[in-house]
Amino acid sequence: MFENLTERLQDIFRRLRGHGRLSEKQVDEVMREIRLALLEADVNFKVVKELIGRIRERAVGQEVLRSLTPAQQVIKIVNEELTDLLGSTNERINFSGRPPSLIMLVGLQGSGKTTATAKLAHHLRTQGRHPLMIAADVYRPAAIDQLEKLGEQAGIPVYSHRGGEPENIIAEGVRKAEKEALDTVIIDTAGRLHIDEDMMQELVRIKDRFSPHETLLVVDAMTGQDAVNVAQAFASRVGFDGVILTKLDGDARGGAALSIKSVTGKPIKFASVGEKIGDLEPFYPDRMASRILGMGDMLTLIEKAQASYDEERARELEQKLRKQQFTLEDFLEQMQQLKKMGPLDQILGMIPGISASKLKGLQVDENQIKKVEAIIRSMTPEERRKPQIIGASRKQRIARGSGTSTQDVNRLLQQFQQMQKMIKQFGKMSPRKLGQMFPFQL
Repeated sequence: MFENLTERLQDIFRRLRGHGRLSEKQVDEVMREIRLALLEADVNFKVVKELIGRIRERAVGQEVLRSLTPAQQVIKIVNEELTDLLGSTNERINFSGRPPSLIMLVGLQGSGKTTATAKLAHHLRTQGRHPLMIAADVYRPAAIDQLEKLGEQAGIPVYSHRGGEPENIIAEGVRKAEKEALDTVIIDTAGRLHIDEDMMQELVRIKDRFSPHETLLVVDAMTGQDAVNVAQAFASRVGFDGVILTKLDGDARGGAALSIKSVTGKPIKFASVGEKIGDLEPFYPDRMASRILGMGDMLTLIEKAQASYDEERARELEQKLRKQQFTLEDFLEQMQQLKKMGPLDQILGMIPGISASKLKGLQVDENQIKKVEAIIRSMTPEERRKPQIIGASRKQRIARGSGTSTQDVNRLLQQFQQMQKMIKQFGKMSPRKLGQMFPFQL
């Protein structure tokens, strides 16, 4: 979403590095270009004005003008101010000391609220909590079915009552959570295609009756400044504690993410970065600012790796590598581990120094990975363990079974042979270093 903004800012900083010293006039020119880049990214104009004012005030100080590395100083200032604009620190959910904790999700229809309910429940379960989802949107015909299906996929219980009143449904759902010792209740409330009085009144009644410990506004990041307007309306009528920003993996301008905290005073607590149930991340302002400036996000990358990292399997893999027994079965398993971390372009984008323009050059094609998986899965167990036995007739059978060509099969086998040669070099590494590397190398 921030690809264009990142490229613009990186271009500005690249040209800035050519100057040994900066004059106040040059700082003003840089500020003008940054202001235009932010406005083009659909950041609220008042937010841009205030942000540029703070950056300029610091950038014309003696620290920058007399510095031998003014570009680094300006980048440091922009990074710090962007982080502050996005909320400074990660804001966590407020839980009750006496379970169950009630979390109410509000927002417009189409913002991804029902999906966000399931993603949040999944995320909280990975944190050791025991959630129950309540389907309180009785107006959108498919809302209850959608939440029940998502709950079934994720293995998370859902309470629903078709034909009931939202307040009664919530009360019954809370009683179910208490009875079954579930410590977290997440309520999917009704939305509309636009702000209307009936929806607001219903949300106010629910909030007054149940006093949720956390009210989260779900906002579609792809709606641009409309998202900010929606946030302002909900803040004044219903009130909320934080924001879940959805569709951050989209290709629209990302100005809403940079504007909401400043305009409403409420933090972004989570960001949805994909369509899968696990694609909900806690929102870290400093990490997001780093991504926007093209500086990567190694902390999130490490967390993703740890979440999909199987320590026992890594030790087994290390032994196979040392004995040069690495097979296509192991290769397939490592590919599955890598896929758990998320789309490859997102993973690569978290590595410092890999800009959006470089990612375009890399042309990360998920279909190629699927093709490799199909080829390996079309092999017999013996062929995966001993690829040297795969002759012409076997290659033709594998190609037919995987829907690929014999050239594709040949290419994979050749690459695997090259990999096996490379693996021999790892025998000189210490066990600890090898064990740390290989879950991510393949």
